[in-house]
Amino acid sequence: MDTYSFLREFADSWVLLFLVLVFLGVIVWVFRPGASEVQRDSANIIFRHEDAPDDSESGHLAELEPKEARE
Repeated sequence: MDTYSFLREFADSWVLLFLVLVFLGVIVWVFRPGASEVQRDSANIIFRHEDAPDDSESGHLAELEPKEARE
């Protein structure tokens, strides 16, 4: 049996089974009972600084604005 045939048979059986199990694991992880709060928080990230831009050092928004616009 050459290498290609062996890898092809391995991918058709065990790797396919592994990927199906990974997919089902991700689905279970996303829809677990405690995940709704984390998902809601992640969905609202873009609205956190709706009234004013983030002035913290981690925001880096001040660096992106042109100097004329800051006056």
